[in-house]
Amino acid sequence: MTAESDIYTVSDVTTGIKALLEDTFPRISISGEISNFKHHTSGHMYFSLKDTRSQLRCVMWRSSTKGLTFQPEDGMEVVAQGALTVYENQGQYQLVAKRLKPVGAGALQAAFEQLKTRLAEEGLFDEGNKQPLPAYPDCVGVVTSATGAAVRDIIQVLHRRAPWVTIILRSVPVQGEGAANEIATAIDEMNIFGGVDVLIVGRGGGSMEDLWAFNEEPVVRAIYKSNIPIISAVGHEVDFTLSDFAADLRAPTPSGAAELVVRDRQELLGRVAGAFTRTHSAMTTGVTRRRQQLESILSSYGFRQPLNSIRQYAQQIDDLSHRMTDQYKHLHKNRTQRLGSLAGQLQALSPLAVLGRGYAVCRTPDGQIIQDAARLKIGDRMDVHFHKGEVICRVEHTRKKTAPSTTPRDKKRIEKDKDVVRLNLFDD
Repeated sequence: MTAESDIYTVSDVTTGIKALLEDTFPRISISGEISNFKHHTSGHMYFSLKDTRSQLRCVMWRSSTKGLTFQPEDGMEVVAQGALTVYENQGQYQLVAKRLKPVGAGALQAAFEQLKTRLAEEGLFDEGNKQPLPAYPDCVGVVTSATGAAVRDIIQVLHRRAPWVTIILRSVPVQGEGAANEIATAIDEMNIFGGVDVLIVGRGGGSMEDLWAFNEEPVVRAIYKSNIPIISAVGHEVDFTLSDFAADLRAPTPSGAAELVVRDRQELLGRVAGAFTRTHSAMTTGVTRRRQQLESILSSYGFRQPLNSIRQYAQQIDDLSHRMTDQYKHLHKNRTQRLGSLAGQLQALSPLAVLGRGYAVCRTPDGQIIQDAARLKIGDRMDVHFHKGEVICRVEHTRKKTAPSTTPRDKKRIEKDKDVVRLNLFDD
């Protein structure tokens, strides 16, 4: 059983370790690659030094940063000089750096440059392969983490600037093992889907290690072969990844990508209003100018002369019309009178008029007119037509008509007469 005098508190142990470290390593130089670098608003710098197997938390107070001749950043290989101590609040040991000295690019940066050179030689970053972004997209695809701040910024900006746009999110891990393959697969799936006009691929800020998935070859090649225009939005404005070089457009931040992909509603409304105002003004000015030109032409002598000629011809047409009407009436009257005269003559010469005066027409049964009594013999039949009606007769006796001894006029008439036939009427 341990005696109570042998029991330590957490603070006692932490303090003892701190004193031991500080006494053992009062001044030490450590080489490693900077990662998770943060320059606090207080002026202090926080970062980690790492190698292939381990990492060490470091802090550099503002008083020490004033002597730096370069700007530390993730991926930079440095030698840090300082003292080991313990951050008692979290029980973690750390290096309080007094000096930093750069010794060359870090392993990640070297890998970045090596892959960038190889892909550039293949033409994956050529400007001639870039696709233009659609001016007015209806559907925007987003490939990023569904739980990160980047997707919230993108959605907020898109809804504010273009609320009619449809957003399709394909959630993927944006760091860690397997993230690159997930991002590449998501880009391929968006292309297979085919309903997306433009694609935003990215994530929020972080260290070079955090952003490394967007430097890996599968992601870069998926962006290059995409038929959908892609905006790369990885990290902050100072962060560059290979995805930025392969994409059709690079945005400094995810929210910046959302601003680039759609036009602001107020901007569009302003442009429409401006276009309407300019069109209305141009139309009004044009109509006014042409009205003035027309009034000037109408008031000119050269234009009045054709009008006078037209009026003269119009009056001549009226005169000709009156003359034509009068001539037509006169001609119609003459033709009417002539027609009446001819109708009277026709009436006088009509056989019907002769029958009306008491004469009759004799015909054979086959319709031939009998003009000579010599054609008939006793017993023959004939049809006698009167002005009104007809009878059928049979010949009983024939004789020749003798000329009477009267006046020469009567004698002349008797000489012209032919044989007279005595007829008896009968019913057939």
